[in-house]
Amino acid sequence: MEHCDGENSAKRPNLSDGGGSEDRLSALPDDVLIHILLKLLDVAVAARTSVLSSRWRRLWTLLPELNFPSPSDPQHIRLALTAHEAPALHRLSVYFIDATAESVAAWLPMAARRLSGNLLLINTAPHNETEDEAAEGGALELPCFENATSIHLELGYLGLAVPPLGEFAGLTELFLACIKLHGPCKLGEAVSSLRCPSLQRLTVSDAWGMGNFNIHSESLKKLKLINVHQLQQLTVMTPALIHLNVTSCFSSSHNLPVANISAPQLVSLDWADHYDPRFTQLGKMENLECLSPYPFLVCGRGDSAHELNSSCVRLLQRFELIRSLSLLLAYTTDTPNKQYLMEDIKRLPDLTHLALYINPAGHSFGASVFHLLRMCTGVRNLVLTFYSAPHHPEAQTPCPSGCACDQPPNWKTEQLALDRLREVEIWHLRATEHEAALVKQLFEWETVLEKMTVYFHCSVTKSTAKKFWRMLRNFSRPGVRMIGRRVA
Repeated sequence: MEHCDGENSAKRPNLSDGGGSEDRLSALPDDVLIHILLKLLDVAVAARTSVLSSRWRRLWTLLPELNFPSPSDPQHIRLALTAHEAPALHRLSVYFIDATAESVAAWLPMAARRLSGNLLLINTAPHNETEDEAAEGGALELPCFENATSIHLELGYLGLAVPPLGEFAGLTELFLACIKLHGPCKLGEAVSSLRCPSLQRLTVSDAWGMGNFNIHSESLKKLKLINVHQLQQLTVMTPALIHLNVTSCFSSSHNLPVANISAPQLVSLDWADHYDPRFTQLGKMENLECLSPYPFLVCGRGDSAHELNSSCVRLLQRFELIRSLSLLLAYTTDTPNKQYLMEDIKRLPDLTHLALYINPAGHSFGASVFHLLRMCTGVRNLVLTFYSAPHHPEAQTPCPSGCACDQPPNWKTEQLALDRLREVEIWHLRATEHEAALVKQLFEWETVLEKMTVYFHCSVTKSTAKKFWRMLRNFSRPGVRMIGRRVA
């Protein structure tokens, strides 16, 4: 037995010959070893390889990317940046849990001097803060990253002060979320062309302290403003802008917001917010192709419901011709004496692609879809996406007789010719009676349909989906290509 062990030991390959020479792994070129260390995705783990041999002792300091997983230690980050010897730092990723502005400020200026690529900083806060809570505590002073190309900050409602001087010369993308802006320098000044001459993509989400936002940028192509709380004035002067998204920024404002948008090359506009042409100037948008307005409440009660829908209606009337319209139809749970509000939409732009996102809450929605389709009979592509709370019994049963959602009651018998409709997609089908009624009518209205693709919701069992699918195929006419799938 001992002889066998000795024989196997002699045949076993060794990384080292025991005489102090370099092992085979260490003999690999530096770039290969650095690639191996990058796969560890943790600077601390990579640094611990220094104990292997003198060959590895400083190898981790040559990493072009430094990743500090949660929960990061600010002292370790500072020491790692001090020891870093690579010609360039292309990526720095840091994850914190409930960090303070002071702990981040201990190493961020050093990173600004070293970084020539992407910064990712995510601070996970224990809870969402109110405006008053976000105002408490100090502010993190953002240093000027002269050579960074991308900055992504999710600060967990830490205060943030943008630098009053300096140029972010290489910055092409900036993402700011969960922030409270401080200081005399306005964000709009910092991200305009004078200081961010290469900026192409800007996202600001869940931000406080931006009562006014004015940006003048020759390079910006994509701008997203989402939940910028209590925004009062918005000025966007961007001759190269292609996509603009403004969502839930003005809705919490106590005063009428003012917006002035100059984006002559704009192709896509998502404006899920208050819109009044008296105070919101959109300028010339002759290249606009895609429009997504504020969600539309199908049934409601009183003047407040009509006022809620007025922003959507006004924006739909603003444009004569677009290629694609995306519209969310929202239904509420049963409310006494509610009115059918779809008649407020009296005109749609001339379009070829219609995407409807429907939250039925157990109600019938065929009449609402019919109301829209009869105003855009030239549509060629129709996409229906259903979303709701988890499956519940009321979604399977028709509404009570006289429910406002089924107005007008003759939508199933009125004539409608969709003589250009070529393709239909239906997402998250739950195999309800209301869905079956609408699909049946689509086949009654279409004349040249070539393809219908149906994606069942994951909650629908295979047997139910199979039965429902057979019914849909019976509705279709010969020549229509029917495709059915289940969504994971």
